Amino acid sequence: MNSNKNSSRRRQEGKKSTPLNRKSTKKEYKKIKPTQKTDETSGVRLNKYIANSGICSRREADTYIEHGSVEVNGKLVTEMGYKVQPNDVVRFDGTAISPEQKKYILLNKPKNYITTMDDDRGRKTVMELIANASKERIYPVGRLDRNTTGLLLFTNDGDLAKKLTHPKHNVRKLYHASLDRKLDLKDLEKLRGEVIIEGRKVFIDAVSYVNGEPKTEIGIEIHSGRNRIVRKIFEHVGYKVNKLDRVIFAELTKKNLPRGRWRELTNLEVTNLQIMK
Repeated sequence: MNSNKNSSRRRQEGKKSTPLNRKSTKKEYKKIKPTQKTDETSGVRLNKYIANSGICSRREADTYIEHGSVEVNGKLVTEMGYKVQPNDVVRFDGTAISPEQKKYILLNKPKNYITTMDDDRGRKTVMELIANASKERIYPVGRLDRNTTGLLLFTNDGDLAKKLTHPKHNVRKLYHASLDRKLDLKDLEKLRGEVIIEGRKVFIDAVSYVNGEPKTEIGIEIHSGRNRIVRKIFEHVGYKVNKLDRVIFAELTKKNLPRGRWRELTNLEVTNLQIMK
Protein backbone atom coordinates (compact mmCIF):
# COMPACT_ATOMS: atom_id res chain seq x y z
CA MET A 1 0.00 0.00 0.00
CA ASN A 2 2.76 2.40 0.90
CA SER A 3 4.52 1.77 -2.36
CA ASN A 4 1.34 2.55 -4.29
CA LYS A 5 0.86 5.83 -2.36
CA ASN A 6 4.44 6.82 -2.98
CA SER A 7 4.21 6.11 -6.69
CA SER A 8 0.94 8.10 -6.86
CA ARG A 9 2.58 11.03 -5.04
CA ARG A 10 5.51 10.94 -7.45
CA ARG A 11 3.15 11.02 -10.44
CA GLN A 12 1.33 14.07 -8.98
CA GLU A 13 4.62 15.83 -8.28
CA GLY A 14 5.73 15.02 -11.81
CA LYS A 15 2.56 16.59 -13.18
CA LYS A 16 3.17 19.73 -11.13
CA SER A 17 6.64 20.10 -12.59
CA THR A 18 5.53 20.05 -16.23
CA PRO A 19 4.87 23.43 -17.90
CA LEU A 20 1.50 22.26 -19.28
CA ASN A 21 0.14 21.63 -15.78
CA ARG A 22 1.14 25.02 -14.30
CA LYS A 23 -1.75 27.24 -13.24
CA SER A 24 -0.61 30.11 -15.47
CA THR A 25 1.66 30.13 -18.46
CA LYS A 26 1.16 33.82 -19.27
CA LYS A 27 4.23 35.98 -18.76
CA GLU A 28 3.88 39.39 -17.24
CA TYR A 29 5.62 42.29 -18.96
CA LYS A 30 6.25 45.71 -17.48
CA LYS A 31 5.27 48.64 -19.67
CA ILE A 32 8.30 50.70 -20.60
CA LYS A 33 7.64 54.41 -20.67
CA PRO A 34 8.92 56.11 -23.81
CA THR A 35 12.06 58.08 -23.17
CA GLN A 36 11.80 61.81 -23.49
CA LYS A 37 13.66 63.42 -26.33
CA THR A 38 16.98 64.87 -25.38
CA ASP A 39 18.42 68.19 -26.44
CA GLU A 40 20.04 66.45 -29.40
CA THR A 41 16.73 65.51 -31.01
CA SER A 42 14.27 68.20 -29.82
CA GLY A 43 14.17 71.95 -30.17
CA VAL A 44 14.80 74.24 -33.14
CA ARG A 45 18.09 74.46 -35.00
CA LEU A 46 19.91 77.63 -34.00
CA ASN A 47 20.23 78.98 -37.54
CA LYS A 48 16.49 78.54 -38.14
CA TYR A 49 15.74 80.21 -34.79
CA ILE A 50 17.81 83.23 -35.83
CA ALA A 51 16.19 83.38 -39.28
CA ASN A 52 12.72 83.18 -37.69
CA SER A 53 13.68 86.19 -35.58
CA GLY A 54 14.09 88.21 -38.79
CA ILE A 55 17.81 88.85 -38.42
CA CYS A 56 18.99 87.14 -41.60
CA SER A 57 18.65 83.97 -43.66
CA ARG A 58 19.60 80.55 -42.28
CA ARG A 59 22.70 80.42 -44.45
CA GLU A 60 23.83 83.82 -43.21
CA ALA A 61 23.05 82.74 -39.64
CA ASP A 62 25.56 79.87 -40.01
CA THR A 63 28.26 82.43 -40.75
CA TYR A 64 27.33 84.57 -37.76
CA ILE A 65 27.32 81.50 -35.50
CA GLU A 66 30.73 80.42 -36.77
CA HIS A 67 32.18 83.88 -36.13
CA GLY A 68 30.93 84.07 -32.55
CA SER A 69 27.96 86.43 -32.81
CA VAL A 70 25.55 84.17 -30.93
CA GLU A 71 25.20 83.29 -27.25
CA VAL A 72 22.78 80.83 -25.66
CA ASN A 73 22.18 81.14 -21.91
CA GLY A 74 25.21 83.37 -21.59
CA LYS A 75 27.59 80.99 -23.36
CA LEU A 76 29.11 81.43 -26.79
CA VAL A 77 27.79 78.85 -29.27
CA THR A 78 29.65 78.09 -32.51
CA GLU A 79 28.10 74.67 -33.10
CA MET A 80 26.00 74.70 -36.30
CA GLY A 81 23.64 71.93 -35.22
CA TYR A 82 22.78 73.30 -31.78
CA LYS A 83 19.08 72.90 -30.93
CA VAL A 84 17.41 75.77 -29.08
CA GLN A 85 15.17 74.58 -26.23
CA PRO A 86 12.00 76.39 -25.02
CA ASN A 87 13.69 77.92 -21.97
CA ASP A 88 16.90 78.96 -23.72
CA VAL A 89 17.82 82.65 -23.92
CA VAL A 90 19.43 83.43 -27.28
CA ARG A 91 21.37 86.63 -27.84
CA PHE A 92 22.60 87.95 -31.18
CA ASP A 93 25.40 90.52 -30.85
CA GLY A 94 24.36 90.95 -27.22
CA THR A 95 20.65 91.52 -27.92
CA ALA A 96 18.05 88.93 -26.90
CA ILE A 97 16.05 87.58 -29.85
CA SER A 98 13.00 85.36 -30.26
CA PRO A 99 10.97 83.97 -33.17
CA GLU A 100 8.18 86.28 -34.22
CA GLN A 101 5.08 86.20 -36.33
CA LYS A 102 6.08 86.90 -39.93
CA LYS A 103 5.18 90.37 -41.16
CA TYR A 104 5.26 91.74 -44.70
CA ILE A 105 4.83 95.50 -45.24
CA LEU A 106 4.92 97.30 -48.59
CA LEU A 107 5.80 101.01 -48.60
CA ASN A 108 5.51 103.56 -51.41
CA LYS A 109 8.65 105.45 -50.44
CA PRO A 110 8.77 109.23 -50.89
CA LYS A 111 11.87 111.26 -51.71
CA ASN A 112 14.41 112.37 -49.08
CA TYR A 113 14.23 109.26 -46.90
CA ILE A 114 17.21 106.95 -46.62
CA THR A 115 16.92 103.17 -46.48
CA THR A 116 18.50 102.29 -43.16
CA MET A 117 17.39 101.25 -39.68
CA ASP A 118 18.79 104.44 -38.12
CA ASP A 119 21.06 107.29 -39.10
CA ASP A 120 23.72 108.85 -36.89
CA ARG A 121 23.52 112.07 -38.93
CA GLY A 122 19.88 112.63 -38.04
CA ARG A 123 18.49 112.23 -41.56
CA LYS A 124 14.98 110.93 -42.10
CA THR A 125 14.79 107.15 -42.53
CA VAL A 126 12.19 104.83 -44.04
CA MET A 127 11.68 103.29 -40.60
CA GLU A 128 9.89 106.47 -39.51
CA LEU A 129 7.29 105.91 -42.22
CA ILE A 130 6.39 102.41 -41.03
CA ALA A 131 6.82 102.99 -37.29
CA ASN A 132 3.26 101.86 -36.54
CA ALA A 133 3.09 99.09 -39.13
CA SER A 134 4.22 96.22 -36.92
CA LYS A 135 5.10 95.48 -33.31
CA GLU A 136 7.68 93.03 -34.66
CA ARG A 137 11.05 94.37 -35.73
CA ILE A 138 11.03 94.40 -39.52
CA TYR A 139 13.80 95.20 -41.98
CA PRO A 140 13.91 96.68 -45.50
CA VAL A 141 14.44 94.17 -48.33
CA GLY A 142 17.19 95.68 -50.41
CA ARG A 143 17.34 99.45 -50.62
CA LEU A 144 16.32 102.56 -52.51
CA ASP A 145 18.64 105.56 -52.41
CA ARG A 146 17.59 108.81 -50.78
CA ASN A 147 16.21 110.46 -53.92
CA THR A 148 14.54 107.35 -55.38
CA THR A 149 10.84 106.84 -54.75
CA GLY A 150 8.57 103.81 -55.08
CA LEU A 151 8.12 100.31 -53.76
CA LEU A 152 10.10 99.07 -50.79
CA LEU A 153 9.27 95.84 -48.95
CA PHE A 154 9.86 95.26 -45.23
CA THR A 155 9.76 91.93 -43.41
CA ASN A 156 11.18 89.89 -40.54
CA ASP A 157 11.25 86.79 -42.77
CA GLY A 158 15.00 86.37 -43.21
CA ASP A 159 14.80 83.54 -45.73
CA LEU A 160 12.39 85.41 -48.01
CA ALA A 161 14.45 88.59 -47.79
CA LYS A 162 17.54 86.66 -48.85
CA LYS A 163 15.65 85.10 -51.74
CA LEU A 164 14.34 88.44 -53.01
CA THR A 165 17.76 90.09 -52.96
CA HIS A 166 19.82 87.27 -54.47
CA PRO A 167 20.56 87.81 -58.20
CA LYS A 168 20.03 84.15 -59.12
CA HIS A 169 16.27 84.46 -58.49
CA ASN A 170 15.94 87.21 -61.11
CA VAL A 171 13.45 89.22 -59.09
CA ARG A 172 11.72 91.69 -61.39
CA LYS A 173 12.25 95.42 -60.75
CA LEU A 174 10.66 97.99 -63.04
CA TYR A 175 11.63 101.67 -62.80
CA HIS A 176 10.31 104.88 -64.34
CA ALA A 177 13.25 107.20 -64.99
CA SER A 178 12.94 110.90 -65.86
CA LEU A 179 16.08 112.07 -67.66
CA ASP A 180 17.65 115.51 -67.99
CA ARG A 181 17.11 115.42 -71.78
CA LYS A 182 15.47 113.32 -74.47
CA LEU A 183 17.00 109.87 -74.88
CA ASP A 184 18.21 109.38 -78.45
CA LEU A 185 17.07 106.21 -80.14
CA LYS A 186 20.69 105.18 -80.79
CA ASP A 187 21.41 105.47 -77.05
CA LEU A 188 18.25 103.53 -76.22
CA GLU A 189 19.54 100.72 -78.45
CA LYS A 190 22.85 100.71 -76.56
CA LEU A 191 20.93 99.83 -73.40
CA ARG A 192 19.36 96.68 -74.77
CA GLY A 193 20.90 93.54 -73.31
CA GLU A 194 24.21 93.69 -71.44
CA VAL A 195 26.19 96.78 -70.50
CA ILE A 196 29.41 97.08 -68.55
CA ILE A 197 29.14 99.26 -65.47
CA GLU A 198 32.27 99.80 -63.36
CA GLY A 199 33.89 96.75 -64.92
CA ARG A 200 30.94 94.42 -64.25
CA LYS A 201 28.19 93.17 -66.54
CA VAL A 202 24.63 94.31 -65.94
CA PHE A 203 21.80 92.69 -67.88
CA ILE A 204 18.92 94.99 -68.78
CA ASP A 205 15.77 92.91 -69.18
CA ALA A 206 13.81 95.62 -71.01
CA VAL A 207 14.02 99.33 -71.77
CA SER A 208 11.64 101.60 -73.70
CA TYR A 209 10.07 105.02 -73.92
CA VAL A 210 7.01 105.49 -71.71
CA ASN A 211 3.90 105.54 -73.91
CA GLY A 212 2.29 108.95 -74.27
CA GLU A 213 5.15 110.72 -72.48
CA PRO A 214 8.08 112.83 -73.73
CA LYS A 215 11.26 111.02 -74.76
CA THR A 216 12.75 111.96 -71.38
CA GLU A 217 10.50 109.40 -69.69
CA ILE A 218 11.96 105.89 -69.80
CA GLY A 219 10.86 102.54 -68.42
CA ILE A 220 13.68 100.17 -67.52
CA GLU A 221 13.45 96.66 -66.09
CA ILE A 222 16.39 94.96 -64.37
CA HIS A 223 17.01 92.31 -61.73
CA SER A 224 20.33 93.61 -60.45
CA GLY A 225 20.33 94.98 -56.92
CA ARG A 226 23.58 96.94 -57.09
CA ASN A 227 23.62 100.33 -55.42
CA ARG A 228 22.38 103.21 -57.65
CA ILE A 229 22.61 100.87 -60.63
CA VAL A 230 19.81 102.51 -62.69
CA ARG A 231 21.36 105.95 -62.38
CA LYS A 232 24.75 104.52 -63.35
CA ILE A 233 23.26 102.80 -66.40
CA PHE A 234 22.00 106.10 -67.81
CA GLU A 235 25.20 107.92 -66.84
CA HIS A 236 26.99 105.25 -68.90
CA VAL A 237 25.40 106.69 -72.08
CA GLY A 238 25.66 110.34 -71.02
CA TYR A 239 22.36 111.10 -69.28
CA LYS A 240 21.44 112.22 -65.79
CA VAL A 241 18.43 110.82 -63.96
CA ASN A 242 16.38 113.64 -62.45
CA LYS A 243 13.69 111.41 -60.96
CA LEU A 244 13.57 107.67 -60.38
CA ASP A 245 10.54 105.70 -59.25
CA ARG A 246 10.31 101.93 -58.67
CA VAL A 247 6.86 100.93 -59.89
CA ILE A 248 7.11 97.13 -59.69
CA PHE A 249 9.05 94.91 -57.29
CA ALA A 250 8.69 91.11 -57.49
CA GLU A 251 5.28 91.54 -59.19
CA LEU A 252 4.08 93.84 -56.40
CA THR A 253 2.70 97.15 -57.68
CA LYS A 254 1.81 100.62 -56.37
CA LYS A 255 -1.90 100.17 -57.11
CA ASN A 256 -4.01 101.95 -54.47
CA LEU A 257 -0.89 102.82 -52.48
CA PRO A 258 -0.27 106.60 -52.30
CA ARG A 259 3.21 108.01 -51.84
CA GLY A 260 4.37 107.79 -48.22
CA ARG A 261 1.78 105.16 -47.28
CA TRP A 262 2.17 101.46 -46.50
CA ARG A 263 0.03 98.34 -46.48
CA GLU A 264 0.35 94.70 -45.44
CA LEU A 265 0.73 92.10 -48.16
CA THR A 266 -2.20 89.77 -48.71
CA ASN A 267 -1.83 86.05 -48.01
CA LEU A 268 -1.87 85.42 -51.77
CA GLU A 269 0.92 87.92 -52.36
CA VAL A 270 3.05 86.32 -49.65
CA THR A 271 2.44 82.86 -51.10
CA ASN A 272 3.40 84.05 -54.58
CA LEU A 273 6.67 85.46 -53.26
CA GLN A 274 7.46 82.26 -51.39
CA ILE A 275 6.94 80.02 -54.42
CA MET A 276 9.05 82.14 -56.74
CA LYS A 277 11.90 80.11 -58.18
